[in-house]
Amino acid sequence: MTTTSVPLGSTASNKSDKSEPLPIIDCDVHNQLRGSQDLLPYLDPIWKQEAGLRGGGLPYISPIGSKRKDADPPSGLPVGSDPHYMIEHLLDPFHMDYAILCSDSTIGVSAFADANYAAAICRAYNDYLIAEWLPVTPRFKGLMCIATQDPLEAAREIDRIGPHPDIVGVSVIGGSRMPYGQRFFHPIYEACVRHGLPYVIHPGSEGSGIFNPPTAVGYVSNYLQWHTCLPQTYMAHLVSFVCDGVFEKFPGLKVVLSEGGVSWLPPLLWRLDKNYKGLRASVPWLKRLPSEYVRDHCLLTTQPIEEPDNPKHLAMMFEMFDAENMLLFSSDYPHWDFDDPTKVLQRLPLEKKRKIFAENARALFGLH
Repeated sequence: MTTTSVPLGSTASNKSDKSEPLPIIDCDVHNQLRGSQDLLPYLDPIWKQEAGLRGGGLPYISPIGSKRKDADPPSGLPVGSDPHYMIEHLLDPFHMDYAILCSDSTIGVSAFADANYAAAICRAYNDYLIAEWLPVTPRFKGLMCIATQDPLEAAREIDRIGPHPDIVGVSVIGGSRMPYGQRFFHPIYEACVRHGLPYVIHPGSEGSGIFNPPTAVGYVSNYLQWHTCLPQTYMAHLVSFVCDGVFEKFPGLKVVLSEGGVSWLPPLLWRLDKNYKGLRASVPWLKRLPSEYVRDHCLLTTQPIEEPDNPKHLAMMFEMFDAENMLLFSSDYPHWDFDDPTKVLQRLPLEKKRKIFAENARALFGLH
């Protein structure tokens, strides 16, 4: 993973060989509530007496906190909760065309046992996002939040919010009680396809609330281990999407695996293709190699990119899968492991950088 010591307000820019800034679409920018009171005007009356945002709670604490210290707004608001400062601190210095907003406050409500409460929080957040963030600048685009405990209710929420022109995707957490390819979740994907919205999976609550443990062998001991093992979750969901036939049933569905790394993908696909050739009788609905479904339906975000010390190794890794067409740039602002777009992937050829930093996202989210 790559971090930078250059202040976010630096005049450094990601430039092409013509000394013009490369277009950038940041596909993982975290907006945050100032407090749970922000949702009160948008909550259904029955839930207003709760007056609080509750969830399962991540069972690990980062010893260095979760946010960059230099991202504190001068207004005194919590980090990530001031849209105007986000423009000043992130979008303008890096000449970003768009920032795709992913809730830092509500995405984990799927870990809560009460499905009605979780759905109410998501409805309130989506209305809050549309009313108080998206109008601030046309460069803000939003991922709506859904609760996965009740896929039929989640599909109704997608139908309610999905038509909004500034909503460009559906955001869920990686934590779950079952792999996402299973038919329990299929009403969600049907709604995503109906509105042309990608399904974006983001980490943050694995092992909390009603979710399964965060690794295949149970709970690890600390945040370092949890953070390192996050790709396990993505591997399980991805294999399930393919082998449970989601992409055959919903050929228009796109899935984004956000903030889970990328280097694990080639060996996983090699293993899956190899096993499919011998065990294809167990998945008779598949008509192509598993890796072909992943190539056509799945994208990954760059942060946290596993950039080795030897740049040749990164180039070799990118050659092992269709990286230039499957990667989306993300900074993870304002988290501690923020990736500066002027520092990451510097040795990539210009045309590949154009695709990763903007064009892939432009096509996926329908941005002009």
